[in-house]
Amino acid sequence: MTDIWILVVAMAATGAFAGLIAGLFGIGGGIVMVPAMYFAFQFLGYDDPRIMQVAVGTSLAVIIATSARSVAAHAKRDAVDFAVLRGWAPWIVIGTLVGSRIAHLLPGNFLTGLFGVTAMILSAQFFFGRPDWRLADDLPGGPLRWGLGGLIGILSALMGIGGGVFGVTLMTLCGKPIHKAVATAAGFGVAIGLPGAIGFVLNGWDQDAVPYSLGYVNLPGFALLAGSAFFVAPLGAKLAHSLPEKTLKRCFAVGLVIVGVMLVREAWLAAS
Repeated sequence: MTDIWILVVAMAATGAFAGLIAGLFGIGGGIVMVPAMYFAFQFLGYDDPRIMQVAVGTSLAVIIATSARSVAAHAKRDAVDFAVLRGWAPWIVIGTLVGSRIAHLLPGNFLTGLFGVTAMILSAQFFFGRPDWRLADDLPGGPLRWGLGGLIGILSALMGIGGGVFGVTLMTLCGKPIHKAVATAAGFGVAIGLPGAIGFVLNGWDQDAVPYSLGYVNLPGFALLAGSAFFVAPLGAKLAHSLPEKTLKRCFAVGLVIVGVMLVREAWLAAS
């Protein structure tokens, strides 16, 4: 019972931290929640090869709450570009549904390695990226928007993240101010979390990797993470407008590298 209570406290703390960074950086918190759940399931002794799918699916369900809460807090400051959300959301939703099916078909250790490698790549963006870098003066439209939106959805579904990392990067490279990009990218999480969670429930319906789960969405994990993250996300949104962004991003980048290396090691050991 002591181990279970330690796990409960750890998951609640993880949810709170996920909610904080959801508000700070416009991301759904999945980059923190997925590895936390993966290692938590291992700690509890679950050795099913699909525990990574459960971690990803549960994270997507939590992202519905964290992103909705975060975007609402940013909207109060009139920082959300709803025209961007309306133009990009349909293609992100389609990509997310495709990605949830691909995630079901892939081996769990492949998803683990993919998450680890991508986390390390994203850490470079957080550490070295600058808001004044530009590729274009505005976001693309037409087929390029469809393709990029679909790709954001697919990658986000495979990793269990809210798409904010990709969204913030894309928008700042295309001329959007950083605070506007962070606020708007928070809305990407809703377009990813809802269809993604539904897809992981349906695709994993006949699986039993972790007890008390609907498909690949673990209900106790969802309750603990969403409950704590939901109330902390507005604090992150408030801090995003007052704390030194550069220092925060670099600290977060270091954490991403450590998590990425650990997950790549896990995938390597599972495959060997």
